[in-house]
This record gives sequence, C-alpha cells and structure tokens, in this order.
Amino acid sequence: MSKKLLSQRHPIFYFISIWIRRIIRLVSMQFDGRTYAQNRQVDKLPYRVKKHQSKLIRKLGETDLTLQYNKVENLKIVIGCLNGLIIKPGETFSFYHLVGRPTKSRGFKEGMELSFGKAQSGIGGGICQSTNLLHWLALHSPLTVSERHHHSIDPFPDQGRVLPWASGSAIFYNYLDFQLTNNTEWTFQINLWMTEKTIDGEIRVNEELDFAYHVYETDHQFLKKGSEFYRTNKIWRKKIAKFQSGKLLDNELLYENYGKMLYTPDEYQEIS
Repeated sequence: MSKKLLSQRHPIFYFISIWIRRIIRLVSMQFDGRTYAQNRQVDKLPYRVKKHQSKLIRKLGETDLTLQYNKVENLKIVIGCLNGLIIKPGETFSFYHLVGRPTKSRGFKEGMELSFGKAQSGIGGGICQSTNLLHWLALHSPLTVSERHHHSIDPFPDQGRVLPWASGSAIFYNYLDFQLTNNTEWTFQINLWMTEKTIDGEIRVNEELDFAYHVYETDHQFLKKGSEFYRTNKIWRKKIAKFQSGKLLDNELLYENYGKMLYTPDEYQEIS
C-alpha cells in the first residue's frame, strides 16, 4: 500500500500545503520578468478573431441545481474583472492576476468544483467555465497558451457538449492558473458577456489576420482498466489561409488527453 502524502493525512496539513503554494506563486509573479495585462477598454477592437458561447445551466448527474445557479453569479463577477481586457505585444494574461481569490466576502457563492477526484461544492465553484471558454477562443488565435492545466477527472457524461472532450482548462487559486502570452506584433482584446442562457466570449484584434484556425478531435475512445474506465483523445489545430481558398498552412497536435471517468460508457451512450 502506498504511503499517503503529509497533506492527505489531516486537513490542517492540506491547508498549509495549499497556502505555501499560493505564497510561492504570489512571490514568483513579482520576479518572473513578465508584464501582466491589466488595462481594459469599453471600445472594441475592430476585427473579431473568434466568438463562442457556452450554456450556463446544464444537467450534471445528480448535482444540486442550486450550485448551477450560484455558478452564474460567480461568472458575473469574473466577467466584471475581465471584460474588455487588452493584451498588447509582449504582455501575458493571467486569470488569477485579474480575478483574484474567489471569497464569500467578494460575493462568490458555493458552486460545483472538482476536488480530491470528485465533484463537490466550494466557494467560487464553476468559474472554470470561463477559462474553458477562454481556452477554446485562444486556440483559434495566435496567442500562446503559456499555462493550462488539464482536468484529469471526467465526472459526468457529455450532455449537450459541443466541443471536444478535455478542451478546457482547470484552475485553482492561484497556483493552477490559466495564462496567455502575446508573442505577436498585434494587440488583442478579450470580451465576455452573459445572455439569459449562455456565457459568451470573443477575442478581437487591432488588424485583420490573413489566417484562421480550425480545432478538431481525433482518436477519441474509452478504455477499461480493471473495474475503472478512462477516456482519451487527441486535439489538433489546422492553420488556414483566409484569402487563398482555405490553403492549409500548418496542422499541429496540441494535446493528447487522458482522464479517469466517474461514469460508464453506457451512461455516455444513453444521453448522446
């Protein structure tokens, strides 16, 4: 039998280990030499790179729908922190540098989050829906995804999923961050807003780009190991010339994903 880590033996050790990591991240960001984007503007940049929307309320197993409605309130706070953000050449977007720690005193509510390999409630739960959206947008832009963490657990069947599995980005304040770096000559803008049923987002740019991206999935499969199920896929990205009849400029493998399922393939088929 493998020995438990100290942080797994008692809640106080877990709390201490979390705060050690948080302090290390706070200090390291002061001396990492990066320029973090923080300026926002109301006026939109002239050209849209990519737009996408994500459904706010989804049936996720037997979880309490109250957590879903609370998530919506959490996302409203996130939107207020990020909407209109300008990312100039050489700047890095850091989700937690701008959003900060999700606390009850700031208005964040109990939402659903993944912790210790299962879905449970937590203050600020559900805000990863915004980083999932931002990551998908970023993959359709020349921005560099400089920090992204893959969800290692797949807790629910894909009811209503329209994007490839594992195309999102996990976050946990503040040492599991989501970051984008602008290594280009262009200036980009992140816009987020909410409708009655969706959270919407777009990336805009100051000059029209002569290329676009198409992101797609291959090799999706379910694997069984003993009594447990796992899910795998590959995510690719094509770069296409916009004004040359869709000429293929590049085709790159972005991610090879692997995650443990907390449901069975039969449950997946039932809602597909």
